[in-house]
Amino acid sequence: MAIYQLPKRPLFPSPEEAEENGLLAVGGDLSPKRLLNAYAQGIFPWYHEGQPILWWSPDPRMVLFPKNFKRHKNLKRTIRKKLFSITFDTCFQQVIEQCASTRIEKEGTWITEDMKKAYVKLHQLGYAHSVETWQNGQLVGGLYGVSLGHTFFGESMFHLVTDASKVALWHLVDLMIFWDFDMIDVQQETDHLKSLGAIPVERKKFLHLLKGSMNKPTKKGLWTIPETINQNQHD
Repeated sequence: MAIYQLPKRPLFPSPEEAEENGLLAVGGDLSPKRLLNAYAQGIFPWYHEGQPILWWSPDPRMVLFPKNFKRHKNLKRTIRKKLFSITFDTCFQQVIEQCASTRIEKEGTWITEDMKKAYVKLHQLGYAHSVETWQNGQLVGGLYGVSLGHTFFGESMFHLVTDASKVALWHLVDLMIFWDFDMIDVQQETDHLKSLGAIPVERKKFLHLLKGSMNKPTKKGLWTIPETINQNQHD
C-alpha cells in the first residue's frame, strides 16, 4: 500500500490503509487540531529527531481494558504501604521531560522537542493529562497521555524508584473505572504492559470500539482524584 503524504489540512487517510508495520502517513504538523483528529481515528505520531513526522495505526493494537488491570500481590503490597502519594495534572511538563530523558538513557526517544511542545499545548487545552508519583516530596514516577471521549491514549511512563510508574497506572485505572472509561490505548505490545493486563486487539475491532467511545463526552480540563474513590477498593 502507498504511504500517504499529508496535506496542509488536518486530514488523514483511513487507518485500514496502513502498511503492514502500521505506518500510514508522513508529514503534516503537530497542531492540536491534527493531533486530536488523529487520536479520534486511532492514529498517533511516532518518529525520531531529524525524521519527518510519521503517523501510525498498528494492527493489532495493544489495549488495556481498565477492569482487566492485573493488580499483582507485590503491587498491592506497595499500595497498602502508602510509600507514594499521587497527583494528576500538577506538573505535566516535568513528567514529559522525565519520560523523554529516561528513554534517552535506555534506547533513545521519540519525544522530540516539537513533541513536547505539542503535548504541553494539548495539556493547556485540557486534552492531555499526567499522573504523578511522589516520594518524600520528589517526583519519582508518572505517565502522560491524551484523553478523548471515554478513551485514554497512553503515551509514555517513567520511574526513578521501583514501582513508581506502576502505582501511577494503578491510580489512572481507578479513575478510568470510576468514570466508566472504555479503554486505555497503549499502542504497541511490550512485555511490561502485557504483564499488567494489556492485550492485543485487531485493528478493525479497536476502531469499532473507538468509534463508540468517541461518542461519549470528553473529560476536558485539569483532572483531580475524586474524594469518593476508595483507593483501597481492590486490596
